[in-house]
Amino acid sequence: MSRSEGELERRCVRVLSRHLEAGDERTLHEAYELGRGALAEGVGILDLALPLWRAARAALEAREDDGGRLAQRAESFVLECLSPFEMAHRGAREANEALRRFDERREEQARRIARELHDEAGQLLAAVHLALERAGRYIAPEGSEPLAQAVEMLRQAEDELRRLAHELRPLVLDDLGLMPALRFLGEGAGRRSGVAVGVTGPEERLPPEVETAIYRAAQEALNNISRHARASRASIDVRRTEREVLCRIQDDGCGFIPDRVLAPGRRSGLGLDGLRERMAGLGGTLAISSQPGRGTELLIRIPLEVCHGDACTDRG
Repeated sequence: MSRSEGELERRCVRVLSRHLEAGDERTLHEAYELGRGALAEGVGILDLALPLWRAARAALEAREDDGGRLAQRAESFVLECLSPFEMAHRGAREANEALRRFDERREEQARRIARELHDEAGQLLAAVHLALERAGRYIAPEGSEPLAQAVEMLRQAEDELRRLAHELRPLVLDDLGLMPALRFLGEGAGRRSGVAVGVTGPEERLPPEVETAIYRAAQEALNNISRHARASRASIDVRRTEREVLCRIQDDGCGFIPDRVLAPGRRSGLGLDGLRERMAGLGGTLAISSQPGRGTELLIRIPLEVCHGDACTDRG
């Protein structure tokens, strides 16, 4: 037993002894403060449960129980000590649920805007093309070159609108699933940045929230790679197990020191804090591994036994 564990157990014994003697609100409040202090010090619930059990067992063995009265007091003491952990767990769960709902609303808005850009703006631009084609029949020869320039700029505007619509919400993600969307994303990033992007993974559909979270993580990672990594190759690998989905995103770029770049309060510009929040909303995690000159790896884990919206899968 370490010194800190021994001190925690001695504190449990002292407070419990007072509660077994008095059994009043004051000693119950002391039990609550014991648990709250342990939580603030970073003690885990299992780390507290063991000294609580030892203290209760020793105290009850040393005393003669009067018809279960002491056992009942010990039970109320343990529950009061653990109540701060229950409150913290409930608060974290509610916060994650709020984050998940926020992400769902944001994605729904992005989906609506992307479809409007794709459908309505696309139809309008197609009509402009037809109008320019008809106008070309009546333009003098010296106007042919400016007209051709206008048509080319219109094509560029179409390409930009398609890119914006895809970045807002790729229709292929909704229609075909994660892997086609990731391949489309990798091809586009490769054309713009010159980085060769490989994508591997299963073709089966995943819960919509999971597909969206992994796609957004890959999108942010490829943006960072093209802007900062000076990489020549990158890879996105998705794996599904019975209980979770794993996504590993790697590059062979310049790397960085995570503790410095991602220090609390420092604006890194990498967008990773937002990704962590998105993963937390699904009960998932984002781990970052990088060294200068040795590239970067992002490892995403999202549990499937969690019920994501209406899609409950692999509760195993």
